[in-house]
Amino acid sequence: MSDPIRLLLADDQALVRGALAALLSLEDDLDVVAQLSSGEAIVETIREHQVDVALLDIEMPGRDGIDALRAIRDAGIACKCLVVTTFGRPGYLRRALDAGAMGFVVKDTPADQLAEAVRAVHAGRRVIDPSLAEESLVSGNNPLTEREQDVLRAALDGHSVKELASRLSLSPGTVRNHLSSAIGKTHTGNRTEAALKARENGWL
Repeated sequence: MSDPIRLLLADDQALVRGALAALLSLEDDLDVVAQLSSGEAIVETIREHQVDVALLDIEMPGRDGIDALRAIRDAGIACKCLVVTTFGRPGYLRRALDAGAMGFVVKDTPADQLAEAVRAVHAGRRVIDPSLAEESLVSGNNPLTEREQDVLRAALDGHSVKELASRLSLSPGTVRNHLSSAIGKTHTGNRTEAALKARENGWL
């Protein structure tokens, strides 16, 4: 019999993480060797525990799942990544795949299907929740530039244009231009609505 697939779970919710670990550990060919509450130490932990497949949540404090995916990809590690998230937003799916994820499923996926997704990703196959894939095709690409995303993320905290400009090292005029463009692209009435809609679509 071949060695079990070595798994890492990264999720900031301890109960969810524990439940996933318990379910996956019931499978003879899967072994949960590491757990994290954020993506901060992801690269070091994967190397230390020789992880084969990392299961990552998207929304975590500090380094989130998308940043963790990029860190793993940029480190050139052979570990495969499967996003397991509550937030089945089409924009998240696209960003996760762009950052190097091999799979994307939601947390209410049945345990046997999740185990199969892990095996498929480990074998080099792509696994995507069918309803999310369809929704992603309908919603289209993220229309926002990186700078517009930066400005909207900062706008979520309720800062003034002057504060946003200082925070992002931009002129107030440039910030206003980015905000205006983002509002137009999201078909909203103001920067708060634009930021909220972009976050709901998984574009931030």
